[in-house]
Amino acid sequence: MQVKGHGAKLPRKQGEAITALLLCDTLDKASKQVGVAPSTLYRWLQDKEFNTAYREAKTACMSQVIGRLQQISSEAVETLRTIMIDQDKPTSSRVQAARTILETSIKAVELEELGERLDSLEEMVNRRAIK
Repeated sequence: MQVKGHGAKLPRKQGEAITALLLCDTLDKASKQVGVAPSTLYRWLQDKEFNTAYREAKTACMSQVIGRLQQISSEAVETLRTIMIDQDKPTSSRVQAARTILETSIKAVELEELGERLDSLEEMVNRRAIK
């Protein structure tokens, strides 16, 4: 696997190391999978180009995870709603479902407001930079 970082291709072993780092739960396991010493992998992580490529690969993976979570979130909300309104469910389950819905809704509103404030601040900074 060739991994690109800022337009440059990393050596094959380093590309394999990035893949192993994403798949393995420890640096030791990743280094064994690639066939390099843990100290080599650690040294590569200190290299700016390698580290940048690794962060970009992690970001791409997380972007896919977030997309999947967003796809199934409506099902999760519907499950919580079903529990919340089911009179046959224990009261504690119904209350917990309601609490989860409320807390998540509040967080979503807060994040949206924070995003709007950040957009306004960025706009102000950009206007000042132009002057």
